[in-house]
Amino acid sequence: MSEGGQASTGTPDPHYNLVSVLYHALEGGSTIDMYINDARGQGDEELAGFFEQVKQGYVRTADQAKQLLVARVEHSH
Repeated sequence: MSEGGQASTGTPDPHYNLVSVLYHALEGGSTIDMYINDARGQGDEELAGFFEQVKQGYVRTADQAKQLLVARVEHSH
């Protein structure tokens, strides 16, 4: 971290952190789709259902991160 509480990108850390959480939640949701398809391909609906629940967690996290990021960006102008 550089002086003034900013990451090396020049973006305030809270914004960078929210973008990072958003990215990883979206990436996780994309990855979990493969796991869901694999489980269904093997006829394992129980496992597919579990992965669907995990995916919903990623979706909720991504949605919340987007809302927080928008609110903070709007207030920083």
